[in-house]
Amino acid sequence: MQKALFIGGTGTISMAITRLVAADPDWELYLINRGSRNDEVPENVHIINADIDDEEKVDGMIDGMRFDCVCEFIGFTPEQAERDHRLFRGRCSQYIYISSASAYNKPCRSHIITEGTALANPFWEYSRNKIYCESFLMDKYEKEGFPVTIVRPSHTYDIRSIPLGVHGDKGSWQVIRRMLDGKPVIVQGDGTSLWTMTFNEDFAKGFVGLMGNPHAIGESFQITSDETLTWNQIYEAIADALDVDYIPYYVSSEFLASVSDYDYFGSLLGDKANSVVFDNSKIKGIVPGFKCTVRFDQGVRKAISYCLSHPECQIPDPEFDEFCDRVIEELEEAKDRLR
Repeated sequence: MQKALFIGGTGTISMAITRLVAADPDWELYLINRGSRNDEVPENVHIINADIDDEEKVDGMIDGMRFDCVCEFIGFTPEQAERDHRLFRGRCSQYIYISSASAYNKPCRSHIITEGTALANPFWEYSRNKIYCESFLMDKYEKEGFPVTIVRPSHTYDIRSIPLGVHGDKGSWQVIRRMLDGKPVIVQGDGTSLWTMTFNEDFAKGFVGLMGNPHAIGESFQITSDETLTWNQIYEAIADALDVDYIPYYVSSEFLASVSDYDYFGSLLGDKANSVVFDNSKIKGIVPGFKCTVRFDQGVRKAISYCLSHPECQIPDPEFDEFCDRVIEELEEAKDRLR
């Protein structure tokens, strides 16, 4: 039996992987985290309750242990990548690092994205940190054989949240509330740029195929759906699932980034404002049979059903609601002045 350690393991992406690996008799799974959502973790998963940033404590807790695969789901900064290298060199046969497709070159030189697309994002510190972490880990692979595999998800979602382009700091619920109330919702650009949404259970199938796979060492992979949608199609699918009209209000990404305190400079200009289509040939070549089967209209119906029936998902964001109203009002007044 192979032994895996997940750092995190209960998030949007990782919970689906945790459940899939826990159901596989060939894997024994350990999670190291601070306890968030551990009540939802399968009973046969071993929990190491610790803060991964407490390096000395974690080093003692895993002393004498060796893992076939260590997966890092909550590593965002250079310091965390360096810490993981210190902790797990000599303790694992494979280390999988979750990076981000937002690390790919922005603005896009081609809307077709492969693993060979250059990594550069001047708009978003989050993405630049991911790029540094990738570079650091691959350097350790090249110089000392540290067994790294890089995985770059794009916009991956689960049933607990409804994926959108423009929302506030408290998530997507306030946008859903606006749609239910018959109010216009802000959509970046003109809604025609291309985007990809991936359901977390589909992502998990590709990811698990990389675990323990010797052909994945020293390589990077993107794992996304092959379904390409415009943002209008994304919002229309949400409106259809809610049984309401889609009332878009189009605003340029540059304008949104310049007039708000929200991180639209990074999340829009450095990510969602760009048209991207992912070529998944590489993951399909190394994980035979991998295919995403949940269309967005199907997955988002599951998410909406869950959120509507779980009050804890319905987090009001009056500040964002007011921001939307102000942006729409000011732009409408500007139109009137220019007529």
